[in-house]
Amino acid sequence: MSLLQTCSDPMGASNISLLSDFFLEGLTDDPNLQPILFVLFLFIYAVTMMGNLGLLVLIVVSPRLHTPMYFFLSSLSFLDFCYSSVTVPKMLMGFFSGYQAISFSGCMAQTSCFVLFAATEFFLLASMAYDRYVAICNPLLYHIIMSPRLCIQLVAASYTVGLINMVVISTAILHLSFCHSHVITHYFCDIPPLLKLSCSDTRVLQFILFICSSFNVAVSLTIVLVSYICVFFAIIRIPSTQGKHKTFSTCASHLTAVSLFYGTTVFVYLRPSSKYSLARDRLISVFYTVVIPMLNPLIYSLRNKDVKETFWNAFEKASRFLFPSMPRVP
Repeated sequence: MSLLQTCSDPMGASNISLLSDFFLEGLTDDPNLQPILFVLFLFIYAVTMMGNLGLLVLIVVSPRLHTPMYFFLSSLSFLDFCYSSVTVPKMLMGFFSGYQAISFSGCMAQTSCFVLFAATEFFLLASMAYDRYVAICNPLLYHIIMSPRLCIQLVAASYTVGLINMVVISTAILHLSFCHSHVITHYFCDIPPLLKLSCSDTRVLQFILFICSSFNVAVSLTIVLVSYICVFFAIIRIPSTQGKHKTFSTCASHLTAVSLFYGTTVFVYLRPSSKYSLARDRLISVFYTVVIPMLNPLIYSLRNKDVKETFWNAFEKASRFLFPSMPRVP
């Protein structure tokens, strides 16, 4: 069956129509809540854009931050910028109407981009964990091991895995037929609600989704865990308490980001389809599609001395350039 076939009799010879649009239900159909949620999520999206793009620009223009750790951090900022932009603008538009139409091609594009960026983030976080392992366990060889070539290869490999996930899952979705309601109980074209709408046998797609999700989580999480187990043993061998705290602080931001992202995505995608609750899962999806991309630059900036110092130095230079007559504060 083709995805464009919406309904047919057992012989597949009648009642065939073309699917042109889906309708996104959004987070709520309460007209009193929609203006409030629009303002809230517009604010979150603005902070996400300014935080991620600001951190990306700061890392690019500051020679002090041209190190492997900040190269990965700039890659994460770019990824979070793209990741959030896949879902949030359409959700904001949806707050103006009870049902927000999205074309079939637009739905497939949104799903494909979401899979690409989500799978990529798993392995980019794993690459960042490996970077912390080398920095703490092999500090003298850090810049030799984490060469610019290896850093680029790790980021490229992360996107390659994301691209493979996108092609495999999107191809499977394209073979589904939809002959039930075209209303998606979500604020974007996520895979579980699409499965609920399909009248095809979805067991193959569910198996593919489980295999891809399991591979992404198992491989990337293994890299993260092994890296931080080695880091933990390296930290406990440091004699001074101050040295232990300083070394651990370089990992705390990344551990926070990993915990938030893995915890929410694993809960949604690594469960049997019978356990899906679309109303509950779309609320959880808000965390990894909206909240986490906003929090990541804040987590890394507020807990990172180098980023804060570089930001204030850049702010001071910009202030002197824009207001040259303003006296400097001692």
